[in-house]
Amino acid sequence: MRPELEATLLHCRNLPSPPGLALQIIELAQDPNATLADVGRVVELDPGLSARLLRMANSPLYATRRRAHTLVQVMSTLGLNATLSLALGFTLMHGLRGRHGSTQLQEHIWRRSVLSALAARTLGQHAGAGRADVLMLAGLLQDMGRLALLQALTEGYAALSAKANGNDALVALERAQYGSDHAEIGAWLAARWNLPSHLVEAIAASEAEQPAQDPLLRCVQASGAIADLWLAGSQPPVELIEQVNTRIAACIDASHLDAILSEIAAALPDLSGVFDIHIDSPAHLQAIAEQAREVLLLRNLRQIQELAQARDDAQAMRARIHQLAEQAQRDPLTGAYNRLHLEEALSRAFALAGQSPLALALIDLDDFKQINDRHGHLVGDEVLRKFAQCLQSRLRADDLLARYGGEEFLLMLPHSDEEAATAVLQRLLAAVSQQPMAVLDDGLIHVTFSAGIAVHNGAHGRFDSVMGLLQAADAALYAAKRSGRNRIHLHRG
Repeated sequence: MRPELEATLLHCRNLPSPPGLALQIIELAQDPNATLADVGRVVELDPGLSARLLRMANSPLYATRRRAHTLVQVMSTLGLNATLSLALGFTLMHGLRGRHGSTQLQEHIWRRSVLSALAARTLGQHAGAGRADVLMLAGLLQDMGRLALLQALTEGYAALSAKANGNDALVALERAQYGSDHAEIGAWLAARWNLPSHLVEAIAASEAEQPAQDPLLRCVQASGAIADLWLAGSQPPVELIEQVNTRIAACIDASHLDAILSEIAAALPDLSGVFDIHIDSPAHLQAIAEQAREVLLLRNLRQIQELAQARDDAQAMRARIHQLAEQAQRDPLTGAYNRLHLEEALSRAFALAGQSPLALALIDLDDFKQINDRHGHLVGDEVLRKFAQCLQSRLRADDLLARYGGEEFLLMLPHSDEEAATAVLQRLLAAVSQQPMAVLDDGLIHVTFSAGIAVHNGAHGRFDSVMGLLQAADAALYAAKRSGRNRIHLHRG
């Protein structure tokens, strides 16, 4: 709170303050040793308070088979905590009404407060939050800050309230104008009155943007929105219904709103009489509930659509990440795996081979330099692409083809011994010789290749390392080239 606002409130002669009786009740509320007899002695000082408690004990909110006729029966029916909460609420409201300020705005604030009290209690019962009377008192007192601002800044605050289109807009205007909202000011005032800490906390959290952790506080947060919905009449704004659904959903299933409104309508006549305040029920209460259900349905449909879109976006993102990862592993010219991925995959396959054979074939295109010299590098690139595609299309899913460098390729064949690996390379050699690798105006370009094969865990033994296996395949390749190219040579140890 800004220091200048706090100073204004502190020096305001008309600032709301608890009546003497309320101060005694506050003391009892803070006393862990207080008894019903102690409360009875205080309540008896105000016949009007006794009458209100009697009427409340016999209202639908506390309906019992046995009707209370005396204050002792009332307190027995309500219990100590409920009696203290109700007595405090009655004395505060009775003592603070009619103070200096805009009568019309003050009555609106009190109507909202009574509705909030009933809404908080009803919502808490549906949510299983317990402490129904604490909820009722917290709902009743959550707008105390508005009364304080109205007393201290009568015309200015009345004008600000008239300018606001709804409670959220009012809170935003308060924060912009005063640096605080009425919830913070109300909590400051409640703390000065020495109200119980749980009430101070509930008032402070009543206008928080995010749902509170405590279920009780969430019920108080939702109660004001329900009261606003009630006071908005038969055609409440969609934005308000959205807010109500959102606040209720933090407590219970938002589809229960119509049940909550019906319970408020049933209890409101008695409660209005107890608080001496007139609150009309909307003429089309059922229509409001139906409109709220429609808004909730539309919101749920929108959320489903957004969730589906989010899933699609996430799936597209995963596919894109997979695509980028795949691209990072591929040689951009030929589409075969690049050397970095080859080294990782080969090390992993060698480590996992165990006793299973693992064959490597180092492949080199024969006389590829002549193609570049005679037809240019673009044709040479086309030959490399077609060559890699020709090999890849004839391999198993577990086989791995990588561009090793220039016109050299390395083929990894898991679970393949010398005989199987030789058969694969012979088949590839035949396929390559039959398929043209480039089509030019003056004819077709055919190629051949030479290959050297080495097998780990094969008939000729094991290798101590991946490097040893590669060197053996390389030696076999050079043996194939020395033997005249267009052939396959097997390393035999």
